[in-house]
Amino acid sequence: MDDVDRQILAELQQDGRLTVTELAARVRLSVSPCHRRLRELERAGAISGYRAVVEPAAVGLNFEALVFVSMRQEDRDTVAEFEGALADIPHVVEAQRLFGEPDYLLRVVAADLAAYQRLYDDRLATLPGVQRLTSTLVMKHVVDDRPLPA
Repeated sequence: MDDVDRQILAELQQDGRLTVTELAARVRLSVSPCHRRLRELERAGAISGYRAVVEPAAVGLNFEALVFVSMRQEDRDTVAEFEGALADIPHVVEAQRLFGEPDYLLRVVAADLAAYQRLYDDRLATLPGVQRLTSTLVMKHVVDDRPLPA
């Protein structure tokens, strides 16, 4: 990956809807070489996809919590079952497995506190292998969806 590839990635992180012609102009390449580089970045996995960034409040998801999960047991089967069950909960919009304690960090969205409480009681607390859940409510986003540094 060279400086031109990094510039292509930076431009697309700012505006993923750029046409190849617009992108080529911004990185000072002709269209064909820019298109080849773009396809190679996609093939190599540097670009994993394109998506719209949706404002949660605009779709009625006004409540957000960070949930720290401590596992009772961490054998391979329990971890796989837990992670598989997480994938089936659409309100869990991010999940990271951590080193140390706690074992996982989840980012969860809901319509309001009552909806979050139902999700917590009915789904999160019943996940396989969970010993303890600790929630922290998000007051505001200070840095959100920042592009990766070049």
